[in-house]
Amino acid sequence: MSLAEERQRRICTTHVGSLPRPLSLTAKLFAKSVGQDYDPKALAAELHRAVGDIVRKQATLGIDVMSDGELSKTSFQAYATDRLSGLEPIKVGADFRHRTTRENAAFPTFYKDGAHSGTQAMRFACTEPIKYVGHDALAADIANFKDALKGVDTVDVFMPSVSPSSCMGLMENRYYKTEEEHLHAVAEALREEYKAIIDAGLMVQIDDPRLAMTYMLNPQMSVADARKWAKARIEVLNHALRGIPAERIRHHTCYGINMGPRASDFELKYLADLIVTINANYYSFEMANPRHEHEWKVWESVKLPDDKVLVPGCITNASLLVEHPELVAERIVRLARIVGRERVVASSDCGFASTLSTTEPPEIEPDIVWAKFQSCVEGAWLATKALWP
Repeated sequence: MSLAEERQRRICTTHVGSLPRPLSLTAKLFAKSVGQDYDPKALAAELHRAVGDIVRKQATLGIDVMSDGELSKTSFQAYATDRLSGLEPIKVGADFRHRTTRENAAFPTFYKDGAHSGTQAMRFACTEPIKYVGHDALAADIANFKDALKGVDTVDVFMPSVSPSSCMGLMENRYYKTEEEHLHAVAEALREEYKAIIDAGLMVQIDDPRLAMTYMLNPQMSVADARKWAKARIEVLNHALRGIPAERIRHHTCYGINMGPRASDFELKYLADLIVTINANYYSFEMANPRHEHEWKVWESVKLPDDKVLVPGCITNASLLVEHPELVAERIVRLARIVGRERVVASSDCGFASTLSTTEPPEIEPDIVWAKFQSCVEGAWLATKALWP
């Protein structure tokens, strides 16, 4: 039964993409990413095993729409620097710390060194025409995922791919005449990845945190400025997605800071009407952390276009607390009563483990991550009982 059919009879579950990876795999990926010696065959073999394990873990938990856990990626966006030509590494000045944002300026004691997601220095420059050269790496990811799916029951499957605007955040432009020209070049290159994922029979998820984060990252921006910026980038994204069936596209945006005050996050009421213009049938956004849980009410006034589906976070990566299944069910039910029970898929606020670190533990340990997903699945069944009495 397809996802569209399954949604007519119950609340389905999914997640945003990245899932906990084995520490030994992290060490191998880290060595590769920083130019240390590593064994390519050993890395490929362990990655193949790990993707198989992560798919079986999702199936065991009862997650309906699965990914490969993004286990091969150094981060949701940094992986793209290996898949685009026209980039070269640049040195970061010794005096650079972190960019000033609304968040670290408001809470300097908490952000002692100024660091949170999006504050790091750019480490690449665009110095030549940007082209997509990641075909082999993408093919390997798809092959690993498809091997892992053999014999596994699933409602649907997806693979994340970075958005043009989030990808642009990785690099300085030293080649194109304008920012717009640069953005269009990145979008056209990434379009090849989007199409290849679709052609492989997977859904593509566009990872687009910069859409929601740009207001927080740029203190000089007004709300109107941020909306204008977002609208322009949605137009470019839609151009990159032209001709791709919307029912096979998911769009995800979030705020990226994870555990922090989060007091400067861009409010959904300023963004929701723009999100629904994206050429996707599934919209993933944060709704489980305390800064955004009230925003389900936004959908009382923002009309969800026909055939579109909301994929709200019902568990969060912004807290160690394991959400009670009844709370998950409440989050699902109150939103479903606004937009329709068949138009809600329960998910997580964001990913849980895509960034490499060999020296620091993850913000949320894997056993807590799995407990959260168990609550999400149980909560979805409770919501199903309430919505399909």
